[in-house]
Amino acid sequence: MAKPKVLGIVLAGGEGKRLWPLTADRAKPAVPFGGNFRLIDFVLSNLVNAGYLKICVLTQYKSHSLDRHITTSWRMSQLIGNYVTPVPAQQRLGPRWYTGSADAILQSLNLVYDENPDYLVVFGADHVYRMDPSQMVQAHIESGAEATVAGIRVPRREATAFGVIQTGADGYTIDQFLEKPADPPAVPDDPDVAYASMGNYVFSTKAMIEALKEDAADESSAHDMGGNIIPMFVKRGTAHVYDFARNKVPGATDRDAGYWRDVGTLDAYHDAHMDLVSVEPIFNLYNRAWPILSLPPTLPPAKFVEDGTARDSMISAGSIISGATVTRSVVSEDVHINAGSRVEGSVLLPGVRIGRNAVVRHAILDKNVVVPDGAKVGVDVDLDNDLYTVSPGGITVVGKNITIAH
Repeated sequence: MAKPKVLGIVLAGGEGKRLWPLTADRAKPAVPFGGNFRLIDFVLSNLVNAGYLKICVLTQYKSHSLDRHITTSWRMSQLIGNYVTPVPAQQRLGPRWYTGSADAILQSLNLVYDENPDYLVVFGADHVYRMDPSQMVQAHIESGAEATVAGIRVPRREATAFGVIQTGADGYTIDQFLEKPADPPAVPDDPDVAYASMGNYVFSTKAMIEALKEDAADESSAHDMGGNIIPMFVKRGTAHVYDFARNKVPGATDRDAGYWRDVGTLDAYHDAHMDLVSVEPIFNLYNRAWPILSLPPTLPPAKFVEDGTARDSMISAGSIISGATVTRSVVSEDVHINAGSRVEGSVLLPGVRIGRNAVVRHAILDKNVVVPDGAKVGVDVDLDNDLYTVSPGGITVVGKNITIAH
C-alpha cells in the first residue's frame, strides 16, 4: 500500500495579546522558550520527527522574527523536495489580510494544489508538547472521518477555558464542538473529565477544500477553524476525536508522557518553564528519542566563576554566572549575572545583563534587559506594577531592551 501524501500546515499568525509584552515585537510562535528554542520549534519538531517533511507555516502578525528563525534554523533537504517554509499573508483573494484561521488556509490553497496531498495536518504553533502526528493520521484514515480533532482529557472544572469536544456514545464521533462552555460535557467513560481541543486537526484534503469554500461564501462566518469549520464536519457526522492519551512518543517517561501546555498567558508561560527544571522534570527536554529541534547558537559553553552556582536550573550556552546564585530558573543564551546577585524562580531570555548585588525573583526578563547593580525585580510587586507588567499570578514581566529603574 502506497504511503499517503501528507502536507503539514502550521497556523502561526497568532497575535498573542495575553503574552504582552513578550509579543510586543514578535508573533506568539516566535517567543523564546526553554533556553534554546522558540515556541514554534515544538510543533515543527513533532511533524519532522513523524516523517512529515513538507511543511508550510502561515504567518501574519509581526512575523519578521518568526520568518527569520524558520529560514535560518529549519533548512531541510531541498534536493529531495523537503521544506519548512514561512508563508506570509499574500492577499491572493483580494486586498485583505487573513480574517481567521480558516481564511488563512483558504488564501493559501495554492500550496495545497501544488502538493496535491491526500491529507492535511493542520496544527497550531504555540503549544509545548510532544506528539507523534503520524499516529493521529493513521487513526483518521482507519476511521473514515473527514476531519479529526486531537482532544486532551482535562478535569471538567478546567475545561471552561478551552474549546470542548462532546462525543456520542461510541466515544469518538463528535456530536458538538463548544467554545469555552460554562458546563463542559464529560467524556463517555469518566464523568469528571472533558475533551479539550488541542488545536490540532487532520483533514481529508478534498473534503477540507469543499468546507473552506463553503465557509468563505458565508458572510456571517468568522472563518475560524474551531468555531466554523469543525462544526460543519460535526453537522455532517464526519468529525472524530483523537484521544491524545493514545499517542505514544518514543523516549517518554511516566512523568512527562501526555504533557501538553497552552502557554497563552504569562502565568502559563512561567509555569511551563518551572516544569522543566526539577530533577525529574514534568516535561523532559532531554529526550533524544524524540528531540525538540532548533539551530543551536554559535556560542561557547556556559561558564561558572568566582563560586557562581545554579541549582535546579537550566543554563544555556554563552552565559556566565560570576559569583551569583541561580535557583529554579531557566537562563537563555548569552546571559551574564554578576557577583552577589540572586535569581530565583525566573526566566531570563537571551542577552540579559544583571549587575552586582541585584535580586530577580519570580520574573520574566525579555531579551537584552539590563538589571543594574543593586536593583530588584519581583521583590516589591506593587512598585513593579507601576513600571512594568505583573501577571495575575504575581510574575513581573519586563519587555525587550529595558533597563530596570529601581
